Amino acid sequence: MLNDQHILRAFDRDLESVQAMIMKMGGLVEAALADAAKALETQDEALAEQVRRGDAAIDALESDVNTECARLIALRGPIAGDLRTVLTVMKIASSLERCGDYAKNLAKRSLLLGTMTPIPGAAGSIRRLARQVGLLLKDALDAFIARDPGLAEDVRQRDHEVDQMYNALFREFLTFMLEDPRNISACMHLHFIAKNIERVGDHATTIAEQVIYLTTGALPGEARPKADLTQDGLSTGGQG
Repeated sequence: MLNDQHILRAFDRDLESVQAMIMKMGGLVEAALADAAKALETQDEALAEQVRRGDAAIDALESDVNTECARLIALRGPIAGDLRTVLTVMKIASSLERCGDYAKNLAKRSLLLGTMTPIPGAAGSIRRLARQVGLLLKDALDAFIARDPGLAEDVRQRDHEVDQMYNALFREFLTFMLEDPRNISACMHLHFIAKNIERVGDHATTIAEQVIYLTTGALPGEARPKADLTQDGLSTGGQG
């Protein structure tokens, strides 16, 4: 019995350690997204480059999380809820790594946009979208730590607002392109940026759904509301 209790305490300590890695990843991703949007708005090349270089730290943390989770499964043999927690942690780490890639892409395109004629109001709109998505991501991670399915469901529902903001930007960029063909290149880059931020919102929602799965044992039965009406009308340009 004492040995079993020791094993459980050791597993809990290991799990706390890996969850701390997840929160560190989340903090880095949130900062990268905010900094990349700020770099776009202020045309701060040094900040954009800092975001681009910082993605390596996010990638390294994902690798550490996966290594530690594999060790936990091999040595501790978790079952039921404990195994579900470990698998959820791995999925969240994967989502956060993708979010880091999107922030890096935003920063890279910000550098390109610095050489083009600015589109009035676009950078501010992008930053507002990034702020909204950053809040979604923060709340999704808070829901994970607190094991709060109610907050997780709130994140799912609020993704609809992000889609609406993205759609409004998409229409705005189309208008600028139609009014003056010289705006096409800049607006295409801005669209790619907006789409990448919208996808960070999708990953935040995926994290929220994993929290619901973790706490209830089942994924949400109803499809979350989606309001992205563009259907990728413009190519998103991959990871760049």
